[in-house]
Amino acid sequence: MSLKSLIPTRLGFGTAPLGNMFRAVSAEEVQATVDAAWNNGVRYFDTAPFYGAGLSETRLGAALANRPRDEYVLSTKVGRIILDELEDPVARELGEKSGLFEHGNRNRIVNDYSADATLRSIEDSLKRLGTDRLDIVWIHDIAQDFYGDQWLTQFEIARTGAFRVLTRLREEGVIKAWGLGVNRVEPIELTLDLDEPRPDGFLLAGRYSLLDHERALQRVMPQAVEQGVGIVVGGPYSSGVTAGGEHFEYQKASPAVLAKLERIRSVARDHGVDVKAAALQFALAHPAVVAAIPGSTRPLHANQDHAALSAVIPAVFWSDLRAQGLISAVAPVPTV
Repeated sequence: MSLKSLIPTRLGFGTAPLGNMFRAVSAEEVQATVDAAWNNGVRYFDTAPFYGAGLSETRLGAALANRPRDEYVLSTKVGRIILDELEDPVARELGEKSGLFEHGNRNRIVNDYSADATLRSIEDSLKRLGTDRLDIVWIHDIAQDFYGDQWLTQFEIARTGAFRVLTRLREEGVIKAWGLGVNRVEPIELTLDLDEPRPDGFLLAGRYSLLDHERALQRVMPQAVEQGVGIVVGGPYSSGVTAGGEHFEYQKASPAVLAKLERIRSVARDHGVDVKAAALQFALAHPAVVAAIPGSTRPLHANQDHAALSAVIPAVFWSDLRAQGLISAVAPVPTV
């Protein structure tokens, strides 16, 4: 099934923040934020075992427990097995992005893209989410940002393991679609070149955004259109910096990033444009993109996302960004 026909809303909800990303969040905040997203029409929710070592999945499941399962699309990810204290007494291994989820569950995270681990990961996710089925399964983070020079080794394990298992589950009707969920374009480029197995699409986080889109535009987006696979844009606000936050690429934004953002803000001020709205609409303007999934733990932000989706942005704003070299000359932009 194509992602475009599967995902019902252009605006989805990314639930990494529900795993206590950057800060501890109360269960009440989580429920209120998911409710706000739902009330604004969001019907696609994405999560992963990695987010807070299982915490995001548990919280999302609880927050959606009273919603009709047939009314929303749910995706999670494979590639990590979560071991609790009953299975492994060793404290949770935080890995490269340790600062992200330091307030998450004290569970150990084991990277494993094999066939057996993929099946176990799905079973565990279903239990944490309290549901009987998943719509989309993404293979998580088989890229350089987590594995460095060993990423191709991990990719090959996934190709012969997770890829094939998910293809079979899709053929059997257990899931409706699968693909990669990554922060880098190289694994997507490699997968698009494969004859088989064939994914339905990709979740690309941070690489197709107002601040960073050149590499994805060169090859990933054109090939996705040509092959009829969809792109879900994760991190449309570049870890929050274009929505008023201070993080870019999961770290404090560098002076260079802030300087570029200030130039964009200057153009936005000239035309009365909200940069958050510009960032969201830019990500959604490419024909390969089926949805964008900003995340939040505050109801106000969920309301702002909905408003950003429909904000009117004049064409001259985009032409000025192009003229100043702040966006690619060939990047599709929204039309009024």
